[in-house]
Amino acid sequence: MACNLECRVHPVVLFAIVDSYERRNEDAKRVIGTLLGSYDKNAVEVTNCFAVPHNESEDEVAADLEYARNMFELHKKVNSAEVIVGWYSTGPDVSEHSVLIHEYYSRESKNPVHMTVDTTLRGSKMGIKAYISTSLGVPGKTVGTMFTPVPVEIISYVPEKVGVNMIQLGKFNAKRSVSMVKDLTQVDKACGQLQEKLSMVLEFVEDVLSGRVPADTTIGRFLMDLVSNVPQIEKEEFEAMLNSSMKDLLMVVYLANLTRTQLALNEKLSIMS
Repeated sequence: MACNLECRVHPVVLFAIVDSYERRNEDAKRVIGTLLGSYDKNAVEVTNCFAVPHNESEDEVAADLEYARNMFELHKKVNSAEVIVGWYSTGPDVSEHSVLIHEYYSRESKNPVHMTVDTTLRGSKMGIKAYISTSLGVPGKTVGTMFTPVPVEIISYVPEKVGVNMIQLGKFNAKRSVSMVKDLTQVDKACGQLQEKLSMVLEFVEDVLSGRVPADTTIGRFLMDLVSNVPQIEKEEFEAMLNSSMKDLLMVVYLANLTRTQLALNEKLSIMS
């Protein structure tokens, strides 16, 4: 793979790395671990990770490689599609010991990615960087290794995005606690966000038609595809479908309450007998 490789990281990986750093031994300066994911053309997608115990001093570093192999075998039983794509370490920079650790992961993966997560919050933010190794030297003889930075992008699945949004609600709360939102409240909030986005699109279209904003063919094609994918349903038909689903839901709730009442009666009758 060339240096145009891109590293895509999911939020759950970052949460796991920070959690492993918070649970580290008191004398440990940093935490290392294995990155799991998949390759897609010129991109590597990191979807999971686990910490690997290690001891590190100024002169040497020793990692529990047997533990790393066993953990990977356990992960394969859960998700066989995930492979080793690299390793991570906490800290702002690449250390001289990183070369030794990277050599091990080079045997486990064809071109492993080394990701650093700055848990010291230098610069008031958690810096995330990714590197791939490049050999230095003359033809036929390698005299060193250089870590070349690659772009990092934070991506997420829809369920992950919902979880991250829920966690962010507690960042301004002194107790860092978040109450679960009711389903109807979530639906109401989602409908409100949808209305805001539709208003923005309509305002943009009106500005283009009036000549206040230059037309963009790319956005025009995207909106055309978006509108064509919307199902054409008559108002009466949609109301009938909604009412039918509501009746089914009410019937399920009724049967659940009836079953709960029946179980309570059976329990009391059993006690009396």
